[in-house]
Amino acid sequence: MTDHAVFFQDVTRTFGPVRAVDGLDLTIDRGETVALLGANGAGKSTSVSLLLGLLAPTTGQVSVLGGTADQAVAAGRIGAMLQDGGLMPGVTVGALVRLACRIYPRSRPVRQLLADADLTSIADRRTDRLSGGQAQRLRFALAIAGNPEVLVLDEPTAAMDVESRRAFWTTIRGYAADGRTVLFATHYL
Repeated sequence: MTDHAVFFQDVTRTFGPVRAVDGLDLTIDRGETVALLGANGAGKSTSVSLLLGLLAPTTGQVSVLGGTADQAVAAGRIGAMLQDGGLMPGVTVGALVRLACRIYPRSRPVRQLLADADLTSIADRRTDRLSGGQAQRLRFALAIAGNPEVLVLDEPTAAMDVESRRAFWTTIRGYAADGRTVLFATHYL
């Protein structure tokens, strides 16, 4: 189990009578890129929440990098871009990225992070003045600020135009090529 980046064993998560995740077995090795592909309501976001320790499984076991999700999050070994992650209003893009980089001991350089997320030209813009696609790119920058070993992306290209999507996937391929594990949940093929 310790050789795996992500490990789910017979994981179930219920919400009252609704079984959102039903007996999920999933093993993702370090360095792999994996997609959870399914329709809305298929349990993708619930599975991501279980992986991040935001929810506890009703039954089964979840492991991240050989430990608990809480341990991986606390150590900065896992980064996440959630579907509906909020941003601090009134703060500039650059200030928020610099703050995120200060939190982590092994953070990426701020300039590189802004460039990787295509945010350099809007670094002085307030977060509450961003388009949907720009906000998604900022969420991505915040997710990789700590240089995590495991990157979790939940519907990462929502609100992005075609060109931004292409640039985003190019960046993800480069991030994964460095040996990092990437898991994304999406309903887009």
